Amino acid sequence: MNAPSAAAVVAASMIGAGVYTTSGFTLGDLGEPQYVIAAWAIGGVIAICGALCYGALAQQFTESGGEYLFLARAIHPAAGMMAGWVSLLAGFTGAMAFAATTFESFARGAGFGWLDSLPDRTIAIVLVLLAAIVHSLGLKRGTHIQNGVVIAKLVLIGLFVLIAYSTLSTWQGTNVAAASEAGVDAGTEATSGGDWAFALVFANALTWISLSYSGFNAAVYLTDEIEQPTRNVPRAMLFGTVAVAVLYLLLNIIFVYAPPAADVAGQPNVATLAAESVGRQIQARGSVWGSWVSPLVRIAILAGLGTSVLALMQTGPRVYQKMAADRLLPRWLIGRRGGHTGAATITGPVESLPTIWIQAGLAIVVICISTLREQLDYLGFTLSICAALCGSLVFLFRNHGVHPVRVWGYPWVPFIYVVGTLGIATLTAIRVPLQATVGLGTLGIGIAAYLVSRFLWGSRAFVDRRN
Repeated sequence: MNAPSAAAVVAASMIGAGVYTTSGFTLGDLGEPQYVIAAWAIGGVIAICGALCYGALAQQFTESGGEYLFLARAIHPAAGMMAGWVSLLAGFTGAMAFAATTFESFARGAGFGWLDSLPDRTIAIVLVLLAAIVHSLGLKRGTHIQNGVVIAKLVLIGLFVLIAYSTLSTWQGTNVAAASEAGVDAGTEATSGGDWAFALVFANALTWISLSYSGFNAAVYLTDEIEQPTRNVPRAMLFGTVAVAVLYLLLNIIFVYAPPAADVAGQPNVATLAAESVGRQIQARGSVWGSWVSPLVRIAILAGLGTSVLALMQTGPRVYQKMAADRLLPRWLIGRRGGHTGAATITGPVESLPTIWIQAGLAIVVICISTLREQLDYLGFTLSICAALCGSLVFLFRNHGVHPVRVWGYPWVPFIYVVGTLGIATLTAIRVPLQATVGLGTLGIGIAAYLVSRFLWGSRAFVDRRN
């Protein structure tokens, strides 16, 4: 895999369900469009700092595996197992379920009656199964299919941005002055409880937004399969993250300012509502083609969500393969290369159909048992904790004798990433304690799973060591 393909994986992992749904909830909670844009800008800065930190780590730990690899090699295999377990339940399974569930909600609103007649969650489940089939065909074919869809998605999104900004003079967004359709006064919680209440609500919004940026590290899960990884992995993450951050700002300015704010506050389909508003504004000028804006955006959204599921299905199994190679999961999950199974060390593309289909099965379970907003709170908090632990390795390994980690902008870049991520998670835990408790429980289960793995598959993985 070359650098552009790696950057495409980063973009596909980032541009998923969050950007098309989060701003409606955020506007409903914060009450002011400018606060929503500020939150997306802050989230972008934190993500770019995270990309720089992960890039520095990837130059020293040059294997696939992401957070699992970093924490297992740098701290202790138990820390790696905890991160791997978070990836298993939240980072890939939960994120994939979130993207597929959002895909279904947009597909059902496309005007095809036969889709509306299908049982709930059927479309989401079929999408996950299709992604598993595509990547079961092999890395090369799956990558080509994914690259093609990513290019189409970016072209459609770019076209919508150009169309929307051509109607800038007729945008209708103002401060939220009316209740949302859900019957909740938008922004009441943020504005009626003083500065502390606003900080909690703003932090919760940042948690949701951080989920939209969480795919910035996708390339580190495929390090073994990327050409010249010490050069291309950091570049793919940095360039991909900066590009997506700029795109997110352009899109969300449209989402919260183009339509009347009260129409989109608290709504999960903020993107299509904004597109419909842009289309009406174009039609009001006498252009009949304005009716095509909403379908164009819906196609772009569906393509984006589809590539998000594809990217997660590609990167997630690599973590489980590495854990199996380290004897923290059953050996048959390692996969095969050249017709042989059970290789102890993964040094190139290794296919593992069991991990792909286990990933698909877990995502389907989550699709069946949770809602969109529950997934947002849980994923944002849980992933923030694990990501902050990896970011802190930049400080711990700054002057390490074997693996010195050097990051541009030290110490401010890792400080912004770690403190920003932990601060958001802490304030969210105060505001949404139930989802935070579930997230902490996920971390605890990871530690327990490590102890079980030691009992079942060996006293300690032979490559698990502190460096």
